[in-house]
Amino acid sequence: MKKKLNKGTLQKILFYVGKYKIHLFFSVILAAVSVAMTLYIPVLAGNAIDLAIGKSKVDFEGMLPNLIGIGILAILTAAAQWIMNTLNNKITFRVVRDIRNAAIEKIQSLPLSYIDSKPSGDTVSRIISDADQFADGLLMGFTQLFTGVVTILGTLGFMISIDFRISLVVVILTPLSLFVARFIAKRTHSMFTMQAKTRGEQTAFTEEMIGNKKIVDAFSREEKTLEEFDEINEKYQKYSLKAIFFSSLTNPSTRFVNSMVYAAVGLAGAIAAVSSSITVGGLSCFLSYANQYTKPFNEISGVIAELQNALACAERLFDLIEQPSQTPDKQNAAVFSDISGRVEMENVAFSYSKDKELIKNLNLSVDSGNRVAIVGPTGCGKTTLVNLLMRFYDVDEGKISVDGVDINSATRESLRKSYGMVLQDTWLKEGTVRENIAMGNPDATDEEIIAAAKAAHAHSFIKRLPQGYDTVISDEASGLSQGQKQLLCITRVMLCLPPMLILDEATSSIDTRTEIRIQKAFSAMMQGRTSFIVAHRLSTIKNADVILVMKDGNIIEQGNHNELLKKEGFYYELYNSRMDADAG
Repeated sequence: MKKKLNKGTLQKILFYVGKYKIHLFFSVILAAVSVAMTLYIPVLAGNAIDLAIGKSKVDFEGMLPNLIGIGILAILTAAAQWIMNTLNNKITFRVVRDIRNAAIEKIQSLPLSYIDSKPSGDTVSRIISDADQFADGLLMGFTQLFTGVVTILGTLGFMISIDFRISLVVVILTPLSLFVARFIAKRTHSMFTMQAKTRGEQTAFTEEMIGNKKIVDAFSREEKTLEEFDEINEKYQKYSLKAIFFSSLTNPSTRFVNSMVYAAVGLAGAIAAVSSSITVGGLSCFLSYANQYTKPFNEISGVIAELQNALACAERLFDLIEQPSQTPDKQNAAVFSDISGRVEMENVAFSYSKDKELIKNLNLSVDSGNRVAIVGPTGCGKTTLVNLLMRFYDVDEGKISVDGVDINSATRESLRKSYGMVLQDTWLKEGTVRENIAMGNPDATDEEIIAAAKAAHAHSFIKRLPQGYDTVISDEASGLSQGQKQLLCITRVMLCLPPMLILDEATSSIDTRTEIRIQKAFSAMMQGRTSFIVAHRLSTIKNADVILVMKDGNIIEQGNHNELLKKEGFYYELYNSRMDADAG
């Protein structure tokens, strides 16, 4: 199974490498040229040695052209190798760039269920760390594998031309080093695979702990966190040491075999020189070739170990790239535009896990312009309902329609552009305040952006920032309070004002005084727009046209605030318990 996986991974890598055939062609040509020149140098050196043997028989005039030739070839070889290495670098890093781009592109089309089920740190590790490891292995492969193979073929040809019998000694003994390398390489791949996987776990855990440092400190989990990290670190150390141990055996093992080959060639060559079958210069040349012939086997054995690591990392990258994308929009899918905002749900069923039911037989009819509040205990399905409305998840059964059109028959882009969404969890990209506000409407003018900020009560604090609307902020290091981040997210929606709104705990991070002003702004914003409001504070939804009371994935009560209180049902209990909690 693992061998098939390696072969398949290698084919995928070659597909990406194949885009740079011209670079590859010239790299191979330059490898052949540099090796040919390198291999011709021992011939010139051997000739020079033969011209210097014997007392008072040194032919300086004859030696000079050989020495000049050696100098010229050395310079040309260096130039060819420099150009070849430059081409190899370009191929490697362009291939890695393409694979990273493919991974990022895949993430954009992955269903939210995949993103929700995987630690973000592991995904980051695949795109960053695994891609870097893959690049290192691939670069070594190009640089040493090409020249190594050409060197082996070239030296073999030169040796046969000098002495066929001694060449047989080299040819018969050298493959032993390949068998040794292959034997060890088989046992290193699984270790490198586990090393890459554990590195992903380590990255995910580190990212989680740094991102939630306040929670760790608040619950005094520092020691426990260190223990958990130490466990992952120990596991990473175990796999890394095994991988490095097995891979490090390759080079000394092959060197031992190659030293035996060199010694055998020296012995056979000395006997041949004594019997005058070969000159001293020829023997010197042959020994040089024998050394050059065995050297690539050492390098290739090292390359094999690196390639095992590179393949393990590539497998994790391709595993991400080949994940099934979300169901594409249907051909001739409807495009929502100028909608009134009438939403209907018919016998909707949905669950995140097939063995655990969440929403079943959900029916709902919302008229255009209605304000619909969704309340209920934690885990009852409030946010899930929002996910289904936005088609972040597709329903398992039934259908959701907007203006009579099944949302599964329309494009996701047009559906999501029809909604303005403010969530409890804020998100700001790295950029200026202006760019963050204009995310949904990049063509907005400065006047429109400022008007939206004023409507969301964000203008005053934005003006106090160092560069006002040109202040560069990010989600992690903005210097803004959580409430100010939330105000910017609300401003973002104020600027777009689509026909439907989703406010999921939208004012949870804002103080009561600001919330009163925001509620007034929301009231103006929601005029004539279908609005879905998920709120923890029941006091914020009294003015809703319809209140949906959810429990265990079902709507168990619906009506306006006064109607539901008169029923003295679940909403009545929920409302009174919250009021008691607020009073306390």
